[in-house]
Amino acid sequence: MDKLTREDLLSLERYAAERPAFRERVLRHKRTRRLPIGPNATLHFEDRLTMQYQVQEILRTERIFEAAEIEAELDAYNPLIPDGSNWKATFMIEFDDEAERRAALGRMVGIEDRVWAKVGDAAPVWAVADEDLERTTAEKTSSVHFLRFELASDLAEAARGGAPIAIGIDHPAYAHRADPAPEAVRASLAADLDPA
Repeated sequence: MDKLTREDLLSLERYAAERPAFRERVLRHKRTRRLPIGPNATLHFEDRLTMQYQVQEILRTERIFEAAEIEAELDAYNPLIPDGSNWKATFMIEFDDEAERRAALGRMVGIEDRVWAKVGDAAPVWAVADEDLERTTAEKTSSVHFLRFELASDLAEAARGGAPIAIGIDHPAYAHRADPAPEAVRASLAADLDPA
């Protein structure tokens, strides 16, 4: 999947005019890229469109129009676009009650390293977590992590060919799975995998 460049982005003025329609398109698209894993964890699978929306929104909110600042945002978000042999996801741990969330994050240290994906009957592929910076301490994990699932070519081919995809978490404090992932999510993830 191609990375974003400044030429892919709309000017602030043009984005303001096109934002309602673009936002609606992205929200529809995200529905096929969101996968709850149990009651308190969700994976939001990223791609070029979700990252374009993220960058456009940051530029809009912060009124960024200088070339160097735009490049800095692209440098921050382009690594979250899949490379054709992987899936990239924002992993969110969600509890409505703040005290409950703090206690759970204390029990879930290391959870980001216990997230897996399976294609068909193959062995699980464990996520590589937080390649940009460490988000866990000895006392607690973060409520947000960034994950990469790197797939061998045979797994990518099987996923593109329609094999079921399952995703789960295997941690002593939180063990849940989506097995199989809904068809809309499976198809969206298969589309991320480049046959080349």
